Amino acid sequence: MILQALTRLFEDLAQQGKIARPGWNPAKISYALCLDERGNLENVVPLLSETTVGKKTQLRPTPVELPSSVTRTVGILPNFLWDNASYLLGADEKGKPERSLSCFRACAELHHKLLDAVDSPAAKAILAYFDTWHPEEAPVHPALGDCWQELMKGGNLVFRVDGMFAQDDPAIREAWNTHYSREEGEKQQCLVTGNWDVAEPVHPAIKGVAGAQSSGAAIVSFNASAFCSYGKEQSLNAPVGKYAAFAYTAALNYLLADKPNVHRIGDTTVVCWAEGAEPQYSLFAGLSLFGDNLPEGLSINDLHSALRSLAQGLPCEELKLDPKRPFYILGLAPNAARLSVRFFCRDSFGSLMKNVNAHHKRMEIVGNRYAITPLWAMFRETVNLNTTDKAPSPVMAGAVTRAIFMGTAYPASLLEATMLRIRAEREITPGRAAILKAFYLKNTNDLCPKEVLTVSLNENSTNIPYTLGRLFSVYEAVQESANPGINATIKDKYFNSASATPATIFPILDNLCQKHLRKLDTGLRITYDRQIGKLKDVLGECYPSRLSLPEQGSFNLGYYHQKQFRFTKKEDK
Repeated sequence: MILQALTRLFEDLAQQGKIARPGWNPAKISYALCLDERGNLENVVPLLSETTVGKKTQLRPTPVELPSSVTRTVGILPNFLWDNASYLLGADEKGKPERSLSCFRACAELHHKLLDAVDSPAAKAILAYFDTWHPEEAPVHPALGDCWQELMKGGNLVFRVDGMFAQDDPAIREAWNTHYSREEGEKQQCLVTGNWDVAEPVHPAIKGVAGAQSSGAAIVSFNASAFCSYGKEQSLNAPVGKYAAFAYTAALNYLLADKPNVHRIGDTTVVCWAEGAEPQYSLFAGLSLFGDNLPEGLSINDLHSALRSLAQGLPCEELKLDPKRPFYILGLAPNAARLSVRFFCRDSFGSLMKNVNAHHKRMEIVGNRYAITPLWAMFRETVNLNTTDKAPSPVMAGAVTRAIFMGTAYPASLLEATMLRIRAEREITPGRAAILKAFYLKNTNDLCPKEVLTVSLNENSTNIPYTLGRLFSVYEAVQESANPGINATIKDKYFNSASATPATIFPILDNLCQKHLRKLDTGLRITYDRQIGKLKDVLGECYPSRLSLPEQGSFNLGYYHQKQFRFTKKEDK
């Protein structure tokens, strides 16, 4: 399913001219080796471009469309027309000169194999270079002196002959295309396209997933005898044709290279796309899910309006969004040399936005500074921000994201992580209160009824845990009024026990409150007395001995709502 969707994406991108054809891939190139027509190295030209990273401008290698790269493990496998200094110069500073010479000879052999029959000045110059170059003289060659240290760091090089890059020569391109499309091996039915094709034993690497190996990782990979069966080795266990293997990896690398549309959820890298490869769909998903910056000319009200229209199955003409368009969201996590699929969702764009819009409505709460709470801000409420590792649980984050996209119940791990932070910090932030409200609205529980799951304070609620939370907030306000600037309030000492065993703690709080009230002036004391009296009328004579987890959620929301109500500016009557 995933590979089929990516293969279709490749075909859409190829039709639009946005991606290289089979046999070609973008590679990051640092320098060009400039040759004359006799194959002599004249000079080395840097191909570095300025890239803004944060607030700094750095020089980075330039992506160039070149013949597809090989998949290396520990063997010697050269690329055609481009590679690092070990293969094109036969030199490095890793203390293994014999291996560098072997790399250079393998590279020379490959180029002779492909270019011996090519009648092109550029091809002849490249072959002459391999025949006349002496790797042992590379460190002292005048053309390499200024950039030798940079070349030894492992940057990739290409050939340029008489001012033209070798990969742009029509005869050389034809030679590579013929070599790449040759059929060697037994044809099998491709599991992705259904066509008969030569199976690809090792799929191209996927680069750009955070935490994975920088050289690339694989989704499909077999490299141990335990994974083999019926005498099939490597990826021949699950035959994917040469075309499909190239197509799905090229499409995924294209998505991962588009940094503005790549998002992080914990350790998971998320990409999304629509059938037809139209960019406005992934752009809108980034705005509504991940809190991307609004583009110029689009306001938050426009975003809300578009989201509501799509949720109702209506097209958004202004942004050219069709709710019936199939849409995909893929989450990838690093796993040694492989990639694990954290989640994969496929649905119509309108259905996904309906689920997302419902999630945002459940997350609405007074005091929240986000008009649309992005996923990263939601998950930040479940971690300790004072630790070095601020990443949320990857399993929990993946499960919550999948639940939001599919419109299913939130996992219990979200509630557990949120309650853990509330107990540890004794602080109910707007984000944590929003999570509690959203969780119990979606995962219905009679002990946390809808009357407490409101955006702001419900003064008419008679729910006992909710009223206890409100009363605790009033007690805290009385203490702060009686002792301005106090370092530690009753919240720091009694909050957790009050929300779990109110019958034990609230008599103590009642006694403290009476002492604090005596310190206040008459008008303020009367105001607080009236508030406390109304709440105690709801509670009756006895406090509950123990509150369950859903009831503690009601307590926390009552405390949060009452506190926000206290700080809300009253409208003039």
